Amino acid sequence: MGVREKQLAYSSIQERMLIAEERRVKARKVLTVLRYHLGRENLKGLRVVDLGCSLGWFVETATQDGADAVGLDIDLPGLAIAGKERDPLCNFLAADGEGLPFRDESVDVVVFNHIYEHVVDADDVMAEIRRVLKPDGIVYLGLGNRLGLIEPHYRLPFLSWLPHGLADRYVRAFGKADSYYERFRTLPGLERMTAGLHVYDYSFAVVADPTVFSAQDIAGGASSAISRRLGQPGRRIARWLLPTYIWVAGKTTHEPRGTGAALPPEPLT
Repeated sequence: MGVREKQLAYSSIQERMLIAEERRVKARKVLTVLRYHLGRENLKGLRVVDLGCSLGWFVETATQDGADAVGLDIDLPGLAIAGKERDPLCNFLAADGEGLPFRDESVDVVVFNHIYEHVVDADDVMAEIRRVLKPDGIVYLGLGNRLGLIEPHYRLPFLSWLPHGLADRYVRAFGKADSYYERFRTLPGLERMTAGLHVYDYSFAVVADPTVFSAQDIAGGASSAISRRLGQPGRRIARWLLPTYIWVAGKTTHEPRGTGAALPPEPLT
């Protein structure tokens, strides 16, 4: 296998990045989870960094919430659009997650949302996140699961389960792409990636109570009811096959300070 190249100009590859309302909904969900975890009405005064910001929807949402927010990406076309179309107060930088342009322990909040599968080395990026986070800082992690039944980028069943060669042939056979770039991890792999951090799992909490977490992009109804009724042993088993994880982690134990969720977020053990 050759050297894994950086995935440039992702916004030009993935058309869903251009769907404004969908992006706004996802940005509001991230913001609401962060507010809940921190027990704050807004992010005013916090230094917030969005890694893989693409067209800048979350940076704009956080900026308008009072944060000192900056978006980083290697997607130059996406950054050009963000600079023109987002709030003029937003800040964007062309920078790589494996070499963040910030001092040690200088950032309050990092957002790393559905990006890890696209980077060359997710462990290197996580090492940089640990470096720049303040001792009491937190990182929001939106993480796809390799064992999710439907691959989220190409909507093909079991695609992420396959070895790389078979996955390449699969996407070519359906005319989706020339090769399959993304590299997902299973739950144990993600736990190793976040080793040393104190992690709270919001995955079931958000599904159980999408209204509290502004999660209009997540199905409610039966899914919410099932999440509420599952006991801790049931959730421990079901967690293996969740398509997406929502984790908030920090260098030190930082218990969620929000209230009102039907199912509280759980420490990941």
